[in-house]
Amino acid sequence: MNQLKPSLLDFTLKELTQLVKPSFRAKQIYGWLYHQYTDSYDAMKNIPKAMKEELSQKYLVNPMKIIRKEVASDGTIKYLFELQDGKTVEAVWLKMKDEIHEDGKLVQEAKYTICVSTQVGCKVGCSFCLTAKGGFTRDLSAGEIVGQVVALKRDNKHKHNRKINIVYMGMGEPLDNLENLAKAIEIFKKEEGLAISGKRQTVSTSGLSNKIDQLGAMDLGVHIAISLHAVDDELRTELIPMNKAHNIDSIIEAVKRFPIDTRKRVMFEYLVIKNKNDDLGSAKKLVKLLSGIKAKVNLIYFNPYPGTPYERPSYEDMFAFQEYLVKHGLLATIRDSKGIDISAACGQLKEKTEGEL
Repeated sequence: MNQLKPSLLDFTLKELTQLVKPSFRAKQIYGWLYHQYTDSYDAMKNIPKAMKEELSQKYLVNPMKIIRKEVASDGTIKYLFELQDGKTVEAVWLKMKDEIHEDGKLVQEAKYTICVSTQVGCKVGCSFCLTAKGGFTRDLSAGEIVGQVVALKRDNKHKHNRKINIVYMGMGEPLDNLENLAKAIEIFKKEEGLAISGKRQTVSTSGLSNKIDQLGAMDLGVHIAISLHAVDDELRTELIPMNKAHNIDSIIEAVKRFPIDTRKRVMFEYLVIKNKNDDLGSAKKLVKLLSGIKAKVNLIYFNPYPGTPYERPSYEDMFAFQEYLVKHGLLATIRDSKGIDISAACGQLKEKTEGEL
């Protein structure tokens, strides 16, 4: 494969300041990238022409382009990006609910969350995941991770200083690409850029216990979400083969070591699959497993896709599961199924698009 050309989005402000002299020019370029969402050198009006020409020889402004998007009735937008090498990844724009007062007035405008991918494909191979079907191709660079957020903010006319949440829950296992992930997190946090604090960024992992420790040691101030999905190693290994190397006990111990804001909870994602893990016996085991951890359980309806052997659980079973957890002292929510009328499952838009080619 040809070497991919780096982009300006691959650099922290400190790195850009070392590349571009005088250093105030680096801050101007940073402003164009993250305040104006510029994706061409031509638009950088106050940067000298010779400097732009020199930079353009070595660096792209934007390493990816939107090639497809699907808009759901609830405002969720699924994006498909094409990268320099023709590979594709997905990102999702999620609108949370507006807060309306009882007199009908808007109390707080909806918050937005961007779900980003960290890899082309994935090594983990979860049996319920469509991304796993395509295998693993490569890691995304820091700039390709950052570029998803910049593109979605631009496309939705979302001002640079408006708050947004980022969840690393798209295609790929974020902790398998820890170096580029950590760099992207730092770029997002920069006050001169998008100023997205660590507490607004959540890293979702399928449970690489050793990498959870490494992320914790970096002390980036981010939240962590654990894709648990099962309460015993037998089922978890069926769902997530990697569980053989990183079993439930090792994950729970790593979570207990992870530095978290004392006001916050560790999120445990629990994908509920009909007749697999939706019974009250599983709920009971989950309560026991998480005792001693300040946890929040996010129950997720399995989103069926063509060819999967797994089924969506009933509302009654889902509600009974949640009710059991709450009665036994766990904070538990049922995640709203967003974008159910579009290609909602991770990797589904990519799969569908490639199937049409």
